[in-house]
Amino acid sequence: MSAPIFSTLGCRLNAYETEAMKELATAAGVDNAVVVNTCAVTAEAVRKAKQEIRRLRRENPEATIIVTGCAAQTEPATFSAMPEVDRVIGNTEKMQPATWAAMAPDLIGETERVQVDDILSVRETAGHLIDGFGRHRAYVQVQNGCDHRCTFCIIPYGRGNSRSVPAGVVVEQIRRLVDRGFAEVVLTGVDLTSWGADLPAAPRLGDLVMRILRLVPDLARLRISSIDSIEADEALMGAIATEPRLMPHLHLSLQHGDDLILKRMKRRHLRDDAIRFCEEARRLRPDIVFGADIIAGFPTETEAAFANSLKLVEECGLTFLHVFPFSPRQGTPAARMPQLAGPTIRERAAQLRTLGEARLLAHLEGERGRTHRVLMEGPRMGRTEQFTEVAFAADQPEGRILSATVTGHAEGRLTATVAEAGLAA
Repeated sequence: MSAPIFSTLGCRLNAYETEAMKELATAAGVDNAVVVNTCAVTAEAVRKAKQEIRRLRRENPEATIIVTGCAAQTEPATFSAMPEVDRVIGNTEKMQPATWAAMAPDLIGETERVQVDDILSVRETAGHLIDGFGRHRAYVQVQNGCDHRCTFCIIPYGRGNSRSVPAGVVVEQIRRLVDRGFAEVVLTGVDLTSWGADLPAAPRLGDLVMRILRLVPDLARLRISSIDSIEADEALMGAIATEPRLMPHLHLSLQHGDDLILKRMKRRHLRDDAIRFCEEARRLRPDIVFGADIIAGFPTETEAAFANSLKLVEECGLTFLHVFPFSPRQGTPAARMPQLAGPTIRERAAQLRTLGEARLLAHLEGERGRTHRVLMEGPRMGRTEQFTEVAFAADQPEGRILSATVTGHAEGRLTATVAEAGLAA
């Protein structure tokens, strides 16, 4: 008997769900299987999924190949047509114990080859109580799906409408993770700032953050993952201003810097909204650092519109850029708009990445001589409160939060020496 092999593509939420699937598969006694958890955010992500499936089949000729994730949800026919694939499972089905029980060796021959239901009909998201992944930082899924319909985005059709995990379930899981020794927890979801809209009394993300910090006093560090800045609520801004255990790093779903393109994307903010948010958050928390998603080469994007994205990077003071060359996704409105030439898209993406590298370098230079509390993720690598990587010349105790002074930087990481030991994680 051999344990299942899992391959994860795409976002942190996928990685979280892979850990939950590992537990479900183990409990069901699944063996000699390869599970590919796919991403659908771009056409390139789907291409990579196919490439990964073919590679895994060559390396595991006798295994059962199970494909799941967002690409499996949005394109089940594509993957079921691949001769390498034995089963296709949707995003709802992959989190159900019964699905994995049916994959046990004595039952798998009786299961349907494609199990993908209408995810837009799903109304609840369970809190999958895993023990965290990563050795010292845990990710907790508090929300899934999205109610918005940005014209470029296929994800709502892979994840369904927005559903929230109740606050009490979230708090209980974080307590368990802290008891197991995790020093840092990251709240994650597809559209995190929509958390709570479907719950009684419609609480907001800021209410959840404040509740966690109040009810789990032993949690050393709390992070929130990518947010839609236009939906940041008053309690969240208050937490940014007053709660030192909420880490000063936000990844923003900005997507573009030109108002006309933002309207064609069907975004809910304009460039001035993004700039104002960054200015306000920095006023409340001067040490805060921002990352952002930016799309290059959206349909109808002129040179002037693209220049506005470049300027937005500077005007918002962004540090970590996640650049997406536009990729038309079949079934989305943007796929029917006038497309830019591939070389133009790639060139603009390269310009954004170059600017991002310069912004990161400026951030690293500005950290020289500063002291940070660094969570050690490995013997010689940790991260600051702002999520910047830090390299050490000598081994440090993993899982501890150390006070360290920055001496310089190399290869996109800070270098530092330990000032004094912090609290054990």
